[in-house]
Amino acid sequence: MLVTSLVAIALVNYVIATPSSFTPPARKLSLLPRTLSSGCSTTGAASCHNTSAVSNLCCFESPGGLLLQTQFWDTDPSTGPTNSWTIHGLWPDHCDQTYDQNCDPSRAYDISSLLTAQGASDTLNFMKTYWVDINGENEQFWEHEWSTHGTCMSTLETRCLPDGSAKGAEAVAFFNTVVRLFKSLPTYDWLANAGITPSSSTTHTLSSLSSALKAGAGVTPALDCTSGKLNAISWYFNLKGSIIDGTFVPINAPVSGSCPSSGIKYPTKTGSPVGTTTTTSATTTQTAPGSLPTRATIHAIQSGTPVGGLLTLGTWSTQTLATMTLSGTTSSFTMTSSKGPCGVSDGVFACGKDITASSFAAATSGSSLLVTYTGSSAFSSTGVPSGTTVYTVYTGSSHAQDYTLSIVSA
Repeated sequence: MLVTSLVAIALVNYVIATPSSFTPPARKLSLLPRTLSSGCSTTGAASCHNTSAVSNLCCFESPGGLLLQTQFWDTDPSTGPTNSWTIHGLWPDHCDQTYDQNCDPSRAYDISSLLTAQGASDTLNFMKTYWVDINGENEQFWEHEWSTHGTCMSTLETRCLPDGSAKGAEAVAFFNTVVRLFKSLPTYDWLANAGITPSSSTTHTLSSLSSALKAGAGVTPALDCTSGKLNAISWYFNLKGSIIDGTFVPINAPVSGSCPSSGIKYPTKTGSPVGTTTTTSATTTQTAPGSLPTRATIHAIQSGTPVGGLLTLGTWSTQTLATMTLSGTTSSFTMTSSKGPCGVSDGVFACGKDITASSFAAATSGSSLLVTYTGSSAFSSTGVPSGTTVYTVYTGSSHAQDYTLSIVSA
C-alpha cells in the first residue's frame, strides 16, 4: 500500500460489534523518545469508523485500519518462554479484511543495528526473548515483518515524521509499538487465570478459551489451530491517530479463527519460564504468586525497575508506601487504603472516603503479580516522583511516564 498521495478516501466497510456489557479500554501507546511525536490528535474517528473522506493519512491509518496483533504458541520446536506467548507481528488489514504487503522495498533495514543506533536497545532485548523465529533466524524474521507489514502503514510514511528524524525512525516506532502492545496483551496469564494452562492431555472447547480471554481483555480474539492444537491468536484493534503515539481501540475479532469447537489441545512447551535463573549447580524457577494477599503495598515498575509506588490517596510517590487491604480473588478484587476505597473515574485512579470502589484483577508476569484494570496492566503519570513530589495515577499509557503496578504482600 505505498501511499503516493496523502489525499485519499477511507470509508467504513463494515460495523464491528463490541460487547454490550463491557467497554474495552483504549490503549494509548507512546513509545519513542519524547522528541519524536506524530503531532496527531487522538480524539477523532477511529480507523474504519469514519463516515466521510479523510485527507491526512499521516494521522489516520488507511487503508490498513484493521490492525491485528498476532501471537504464536510454538511447541514444535518450542520458542520463547514456557509461560508466555510470543510476538508474530502487527498487521494493517483493510477494513474489508483484504490487505497489502511489501509496500516499499526501498525502506529495508537491518533491524538490530537500527534499534541499537536509535536508543531502542530495551526493545531489542525484549524482542530477543519474546519475538523469536521458529528456526532461530530472528533478524530475518524482524526484517520480514517490517518490510511486509510495517511499510504498508500510512501513518509511518517517512513524510509523516517530524523534520530531522533519523533514517529508519519509522521502523523504530513500529517495533516499539508492537512490543508495547504485546505487553498489554498477556494471553498466557489470561488463560491461566481461568485455570487453562498447557497440558499434554487436557482438551478445551473454543467457547471456554474465548471466554477466558474475553474476561481478561474485554474483547474476543481469533484463535487458530493446527491439527487441533492451539498455536496462534489475533487481537484486533482500530486506531485513533498515528502508529507512533496513537490510541489502540480493542475490538472483537471480525472473523473466526481455524480452531474447532471442541477437543482443542493447548500443548506444553519445552524450555524455561520467564524469570528462570541458572547457576552452575542448578536451575531455579521463580514461580508467579499463586494467590492474592489480603494486605499489600503497591509498587510501580518502570522498565523492570521499582520506582516508588502508591500512597494512601492513590498517588505515585517514592515516599513510604501505603499498606492496602485487598478483598477478593486474583480475577476480581477491591483495594482499600487507610483513606478509603480505591477506584477509577474518568481514567484517574484515587483512594478516599468519597471514592467509589472499582473492581481490579491481578495478572501474573514472571515472578510478579500485577494490578490490572479492565484487562490492562498499563498505568501512567505526567512525571516521575521524587522527594515529596507525587503524581496522579492514570489508567492506560496516555501520559509521559508509563509503568505497571506490582502487588507485594505486606
